[in-house]
Amino acid sequence: MENEYYATGRRKTSVARTWLTPGNGKILINNRTVDDYFPVESAKIIMTQPLTLTNNAGSFDVRITVNGGGISGQVGAIRHGITRALIQADPDLRTVLKKAGFVKRDPRVKERKKYGQKGARARFQFSKR
Repeated sequence: MENEYYATGRRKTSVARTWLTPGNGKILINNRTVDDYFPVESAKIIMTQPLTLTNNAGSFDVRITVNGGGISGQVGAIRHGITRALIQADPDLRTVLKKAGFVKRDPRVKERKKYGQKGARARFQFSKR
């Protein structure tokens, strides 16, 4: 299909494959509407930040396939994917999106639990007697 832009976004353990096509602003996530997939209003706002920042909210249809992680990770992955696809569509938008901090993948992931400990950093309680 002509004028279709594809990008992959990642956050924590979530991976979002994003397709941008010129259209009227319809967003589908795993063949479901945004309201159906994310019931939380803040998730919808975070997800569409790159589109609203660049004034492209009504000019692209977005189709997303996302898997892995929870709501927060998936929303971050979708935002990263939309950002990368927008840069493909118009490279001049990169400076605006980079200044907002959307271009760089968020490297923070959960730290693994260590053996002999309660969690990643938490220890079992020490008893002297």
